[in-house]
Amino acid sequence: MRTCGSGAALVLMIGLARPVLLAEPQGPRESYEQTREREEAVRRDLDGLPAGATPEPLLARVRGLVATYETLSRRYPRSGYSDNALWQAATLSADAFWQFAEDADRQRALRLFEALASRFPTSSLVRQIASHKTRLAAASPTTVRLKVIRREILPDALRVTLELDREAVYREERLDRPARVLVDLENTRPVDTLKDAMLAFTDDVVRQIRVGRPANTTTRVVLDLEGVGRHSVYQLYDPYRLVIDFERVPQARVPQARGPEAARPQEPNVPGASWTPAPAAAVSPRPPSANVTGGFSLSRQLGLGISRVVLDAGHGGHDPGARVTRLNEADLVLDIALRLEALLLKQPGVEVLMTRRENVYVPLEERTAIANRAGADLFLSIHANASRNSNVRGIETYFLNFARNREAEAIAARENAGSSRTMNNLPDIVKAIALNNKINESRDFASMVQMSMYERLRRANKEVRNLGVKQAPFMVLIGATMPSILAEISFVTNRQEASLLRAAPYRQQIAEALLNGVVRYQRSLKAQTIAGQ
Repeated sequence: MRTCGSGAALVLMIGLARPVLLAEPQGPRESYEQTREREEAVRRDLDGLPAGATPEPLLARVRGLVATYETLSRRYPRSGYSDNALWQAATLSADAFWQFAEDADRQRALRLFEALASRFPTSSLVRQIASHKTRLAAASPTTVRLKVIRREILPDALRVTLELDREAVYREERLDRPARVLVDLENTRPVDTLKDAMLAFTDDVVRQIRVGRPANTTTRVVLDLEGVGRHSVYQLYDPYRLVIDFERVPQARVPQARGPEAARPQEPNVPGASWTPAPAAAVSPRPPSANVTGGFSLSRQLGLGISRVVLDAGHGGHDPGARVTRLNEADLVLDIALRLEALLLKQPGVEVLMTRRENVYVPLEERTAIANRAGADLFLSIHANASRNSNVRGIETYFLNFARNREAEAIAARENAGSSRTMNNLPDIVKAIALNNKINESRDFASMVQMSMYERLRRANKEVRNLGVKQAPFMVLIGATMPSILAEISFVTNRQEASLLRAAPYRQQIAEALLNGVVRYQRSLKAQTIAGQ
């Protein structure tokens, strides 16, 4: 009986142990195939990760699988599955980086690709490593941070500002059903307080702002809308901000008082700037406003003002600029510059000089030289934009600095095509840009002109887009000893904008908008400036 009992117990033990033994990997092939099955399950979960879901548990599973593949490769170094295991570990780490933007995964992927090439130089997988390594190496290990989201209620619009610690490439798209705007910020991660944020509002047209976790190093901000008309997206600098303005659907309005005591909306971020210029008799000077960066430039510390303005109509003569049917840039901007001159001359204490008054060619370098010789206080170069994409439209304003994106590079290349400078001048040009001591004032001037153009032109052009304030190395601005900007007043290559530009009333509105910008900037320095003082 004891023998029989022992045998029965042994049989029972074997029977109980058998499933466990069968589940244990029997060698490199079984281990590899089992890990691959687990990877497929993880990748299905990655693909189905819902917006706002917490990714930490999934990322931990991914990293656990990478470690399993590494262990398998070390345990069976002579197996034909060892190089495959390293490949799977490397690509899984790379995909984790693109999904979650953790630099530790990028570094691990690069290390594993190096190990694969070093340990298995004859593997067919080695030929596929280069493209992965190049892309990973080019990815910034320190991503841009989305720091703050601000929401401001304006008289006719609502403004949402996304503040980042440096410039980011972005894409925006508006969708219906439900109404929303999507803003994708490349190579960007939100700070901890904004991770998975859902900011709900009940009092205006943007009812909710949602911040998604980074996917492929891109952070998506979703703005849920209700009762919104048009919207515009533009950039501001120092600190870098992406500003999104939403126009409310027009409602019946109660007439407002227009007397001197009537309240006037103020432009955010530009303290003291008035909504429209209101010429008046000389008043006692008031202290200047701070720059948009919050500090006071040397010009403001010294109490300097504006009295002499140089207007530069772009192109001319043998250089017609951008051209479409019955419209060329050189004639268009000259007409607008002459209209602006007439308006400026009505302002107390303002002198105006023109770089050209007829269809003649003036070299780019000579234009700022004219302003310098005249002792000008402001330089405004007026241009019309162009694009190969006929759907592109809008207004933008530039100040002198190195370009920060491809669009600015392309526009600078087009506008500088007429320059007579050669490669021998490059060091001096770079030095002039790098040592530009008027950058703060030029940025402020550009911001006020841009905002004035958008406010004025959207009354007549409901589809106008605010493309923002930008920077680029325009040759016509290099060497100017005063704040200087270049305004792109519309796209002649856009059919609707070209039609408006052919009409005198719209050109007059552009001139009035530029006037508003100049006066805004003048008043941000002093309440009143008298010519010659």
